[in-house]
Amino acid sequence: MMTLWETQTETKYCSPNMSDQLSELNAMKEKLAALEASLKDSENQIVELRNKERTKVIFSAEAGERKAIGPFNAETTLIYQRVITNIGNAYSQFTGNGVIEDLHVFTAPVAGVYYFTILHHAGGKHQTKLFLYKNGQCMVVTQDHKAIHEMAHNGGNAVFLQLQQRDQVYVRMGENSHVWGSNYHTTFSGFLVSQM
Repeated sequence: MMTLWETQTETKYCSPNMSDQLSELNAMKEKLAALEASLKDSENQIVELRNKERTKVIFSAEAGERKAIGPFNAETTLIYQRVITNIGNAYSQFTGNGVIEDLHVFTAPVAGVYYFTILHHAGGKHQTKLFLYKNGQCMVVTQDHKAIHEMAHNGGNAVFLQLQQRDQVYVRMGENSHVWGSNYHTTFSGFLVSQM
């Protein structure tokens, strides 16, 4: 038969005291909370990546079926009569207020890096000069000088632009220059490369 002292000693070594159990339980709760926070963060990152993947912005517009556009006495926003593709609806022919300068503008729906091209076809009688603008600042130009012996000339330029949401990109035609709109030669296109 065990003595009382031996029974108390055996109990002491077989089962930890209550404060040790509470400490261990609290440590496990902290680990669980950290794991839950990490899981929530991972879920948020997955949702963000899926949303970025879903954001598609691609457009192309052409100057229309008119023969010659210009020359004009002042620099003028080039009007692209026909939208060929407008995935994401970022290219707008109409902004609602009817002011010609506010028409035919690409507005970035999300911050990111975008790629734009401007291409033109024109005759040799007048010069051709197109400017690609971002928020009122010229980014790139395509041009060709008038030439008596040339029946037609082509040109273009392209650029990657880092845009913030609601930045605007558009094309203006230089003073005393022209392009041909017939047969879909003069175009303005762009797409979202990478959202930021």
